[in-house]
Amino acid sequence: MMPLPTNVNGLINGLTVEWERIEFKESWNPEAILHSMCAFANDINNWGGGYIIVGIKEKDGRPILPPTGLESSQIDACQKKLLNLCHKLTPYYCPVSFPTLFQGKDILILWCPGGDNRPYKAPKSLGPKNEKQIYYIRRFSSTVEASHSEEQQLFQLAAKIPFDDRINHSAELEDLSITLIKSFLKEVGSELYKTADSILFKDLCLQMQIARGPDEYIKPVNAGLLFFNEGPDKFFKGAKIEVIEFHNEVGDSFSEKIFTGPLHIQLRNALQYLRNNVLKEEVRKVPEQAEALRFFNYPYVALEEALANAVYHKSYEKLNPIEINVRPDCIEIVSYPGPIPPITNEKLKEKHIVARDYRNRRIGDFLKELHLTEGRGTGIPKIRSSMEIKLRAATPP
Repeated sequence: MMPLPTNVNGLINGLTVEWERIEFKESWNPEAILHSMCAFANDINNWGGGYIIVGIKEKDGRPILPPTGLESSQIDACQKKLLNLCHKLTPYYCPVSFPTLFQGKDILILWCPGGDNRPYKAPKSLGPKNEKQIYYIRRFSSTVEASHSEEQQLFQLAAKIPFDDRINHSAELEDLSITLIKSFLKEVGSELYKTADSILFKDLCLQMQIARGPDEYIKPVNAGLLFFNEGPDKFFKGAKIEVIEFHNEVGDSFSEKIFTGPLHIQLRNALQYLRNNVLKEEVRKVPEQAEALRFFNYPYVALEEALANAVYHKSYEKLNPIEINVRPDCIEIVSYPGPIPPITNEKLKEKHIVARDYRNRRIGDFLKELHLTEGRGTGIPKIRSSMEIKLRAATPP
């Protein structure tokens, strides 16, 4: 059994995945687990599925630690029963199971990625009667039966696997770099890093869900190429960041810098460039005050959030790169084709923004693992807050 491509401690403590995508179970409850598997597989909000963690109590959706744990014999029995549960889902669906030791106790983690063949349904009860099959979804932190309108939404999503999670038929497994994969696993603290050299490369890619298909036709998915290929712009022309610095208001004098490479690397390189070349510190002496005021023309936190958001939510089907236009009086960050409805320019001005439908579920997961974004709808409020703090700091008393 191979480890998960994520840090278990970070997962259980909600550091890398939203709480809505984690369900804790003190013990093996097959009916509840089946319904949650169905809900995560349906992935109605394109979150990327979720995790069921057996052996840990919960209160209000949060883990109660230390874990209660499971007996070793229980884990073996649970894994055998899991296969039977998978056959009760229509169509068939099987999560990735991973028994592990956490804080001295044995627990079982079920990784349930969004399924390719949604919508999925499961029997309401595991009793002897032939129970009606129900479509289950996640609503906030709960697994619930889908309403009629939500069922219709699931059918509309049936043929819409997010672009970043689709198989790329023009690429080969060899286009994925073992060096980049191992670097990622080491950085996020995955136990899979320790075994990466001792397993077949195709099995490593399948375990990380960055490749899919039958044995005779295993191909990378787009998210795998975007993060684990040295030049993803060869496959996706718009997978790059362009920084244009305008030297006058007319716009006829400018310099340009282009960042390519794996998404997380180009994001970090672009942010470093902005920090070194665009952010300027001003020191202002205040009468009758020993300490001078120090502030920057733009808060780095705002730039970091805005650019990470652009990388997260861009459509990589589009040929347009992400544009950062540094003008004499402002910075524009343009990411095509813009926010997903119902988010509009007007809603972006509101204090609290609720956007739980993501364009790129796998890209978001990788960025969250690397702590480059949170994916909790906090980006825009954080940008606004940092700008307000900067404005107050720059305003003379």
